[in-house]
Amino acid sequence: MQSVFYPDDRINARYDIKGCEVSRWTEPAPEGSQIIVVLKDLNFEGQYVILEMKCSLNQQRPWLLQQVEMDTRFLQSLHVLDYSLLLAHQPLQPDERHHSLSFATLIMRTKKSVNPGSSPLHAGIAPVPEDDSTLTLSETDCRYASGGGSIPTCPEHSGPSSDAAELPDFRVQNRRLLPNLKNPLHVIDGPEQRYFIGIIDIFTVYSFKKRLEHWWKRLRHPGRSFSTVSPQTYCLRLCHWVQDHTK
Repeated sequence: MQSVFYPDDRINARYDIKGCEVSRWTEPAPEGSQIIVVLKDLNFEGQYVILEMKCSLNQQRPWLLQQVEMDTRFLQSLHVLDYSLLLAHQPLQPDERHHSLSFATLIMRTKKSVNPGSSPLHAGIAPVPEDDSTLTLSETDCRYASGGGSIPTCPEHSGPSSDAAELPDFRVQNRRLLPNLKNPLHVIDGPEQRYFIGIIDIFTVYSFKKRLEHWWKRLRHPGRSFSTVSPQTYCLRLCHWVQDHTK
């Protein structure tokens, strides 16, 4: 959990999501309390992970949906269930809400502020990996390497002389450019909030004992959703939860 929720300063709420309803409510901590309480699915009802920005280049939501689908399908292939999607959010600082700064601009500023080959901004963080198919500054400004959905282009590059066909398909790489964050693997910025998202508890296999538990819960909680279901059902249900609770 600490690997996902890092850095944890200014985090308002933490959630453990399984995509079901039975035993998925936790009493929140009293207002002003210093106790950290991890909330659950029913506590999150009526809320959304808002990733869409006014900038048309935003591709955060398609990337997240694709990544969750790939991860859960991988766990399904291993016959794993009962894992959790950890979710937390914190308000962005005023300067972090300035969306006119593209990732390319941030990368260029980072390169100017550190020595060549050194880790950007934070010691111990590996620099952004490079390959033979790097983009120029103007190209990166107009395309968001999100790994999901279509890659939009700027109007000035959409004419007959456009080199869009020669660009690498980042949807295959599914790699994100977040060189200046302490936890780039689990951090996604929306217009107002910074979200921490990751999957944990991936060691429960759908064994014979779990199959018996599934049938027992079906009798005890008829018509209600619970955590102990087949890996395929668990995978699809969590993907649907993320799709229904993101904008």
